[in-house]
Amino acid sequence: MNHDFLGPLMFVVVFILIFSGYPVAFSLGGTALIFAFVGVALGFFDWALMYAFPERVFGIMSNYVLLAIPFFIFMGTILEKSRLAEDLLTTIGALFGNLRGGLALAVVFVGSLLAAATGVVGASVVTMGLISMPVMLRYGYSKSLAAGVICASGTLGQIIPPSVVLIVLADQLQVSVGDLFMGSIVPGLMLASFYAIYVAGVALFQPSAAPALPPETRAESGRALLGQVVLVMIPPLVLILVVLGSIFFGVATPTEAGALGAVGAMMLAAANGRMTRHALNAAMDETTKLTSMVVFLLIGSTAFSLVFRGLYGDIWIEDLLTNLPGGRIGLLVVANVVIFILGFFIDFFEIAFIVLPLLLPAARILDINLVWFGVMIGMNLQTSFLTPPFGFSLFYLRGVAPEEVTTSDIYRGVLPFICIQILGLALIWIFPELVTWGLD
Repeated sequence: MNHDFLGPLMFVVVFILIFSGYPVAFSLGGTALIFAFVGVALGFFDWALMYAFPERVFGIMSNYVLLAIPFFIFMGTILEKSRLAEDLLTTIGALFGNLRGGLALAVVFVGSLLAAATGVVGASVVTMGLISMPVMLRYGYSKSLAAGVICASGTLGQIIPPSVVLIVLADQLQVSVGDLFMGSIVPGLMLASFYAIYVAGVALFQPSAAPALPPETRAESGRALLGQVVLVMIPPLVLILVVLGSIFFGVATPTEAGALGAVGAMMLAAANGRMTRHALNAAMDETTKLTSMVVFLLIGSTAFSLVFRGLYGDIWIEDLLTNLPGGRIGLLVVANVVIFILGFFIDFFEIAFIVLPLLLPAARILDINLVWFGVMIGMNLQTSFLTPPFGFSLFYLRGVAPEEVTTSDIYRGVLPFICIQILGLALIWIFPELVTWGLD
């Protein structure tokens, strides 16, 4: 009997388990054990390979790069739970409020800043949905525009550093976290600029969809407002610049920079009188949940990849991907389509730990720049998170949006931003220098 069928069959079984609602980490680990037993029974797998499993798990636990994940998550959740992000939205909204489309521009601006501060999509979308959406609707904004700009700006956490997504991508693609952060700056800011240009266009050609705030609603103006903006915006901006600057200039590793960011976020919260026990407990709870999920996924995916390789599945997938029609372009098209579709159904972490290790050998053989490839994957997932009917950002906003905002309003609102995302993806495909400009 030929063993070639076992590798592909592993994929079929694991995705059946995942799409049936079983936890992804246990789907991966359980599939690995089942196929290890089947492989041994059929004489295609050697139990001795499983002796490598504890060593690989220990390697995960001692991975210094992955230690950055809980630090950056904690930094973002402290800013969220201490309501510093809320202050930022309220103040920037007041600053831009006298302009048509000002509130939507404020959402784009704050979304970019929150993306750099939190790196977690759910936190940004929920925060802006709770604070900005009721205000925008109260003053006559189009429901679809309000929903679209909040969803799109919230997903910038996928691509603007220091993103947790980029840290995981760097680890799985075996490239420098600093290089991936550097490569994603221009694409991330480019997308934010495109969002702002679109909002300005709507305000110009459809004034009723994005009106200015009435003068009586502006509680502060002039120097008082400017002072409030400086007080609210400068500290988190300095924190982000210090964290990223320490990485880019080689002063600190991403993990050390993450620790610095976590301490800095606590100091900001304390300076504003917001460092309460409740905020700290909520931030630690959220950080522990997300970090535990990542660790279990890593252990499950390690077991899966070990058995998959033991059944020569890696040779099968490498041969399949390197012999696609079109060579490099064929691989890039297939990889982007698969990741885009999977992004509807499973979270980024699952995609990173299941799919990327399979794409990496083929990408290396075809001499694809892995930093550019990683940024493209991040932007692709960002697009997937926005796309109806299953995009994760849509569900995050649906959960906190007022009742008068229908699901169809949210779907209609994100369509222009999906087009902008696709344009951004096309631009970094056509002009790789947008990513590689700062790399050696």
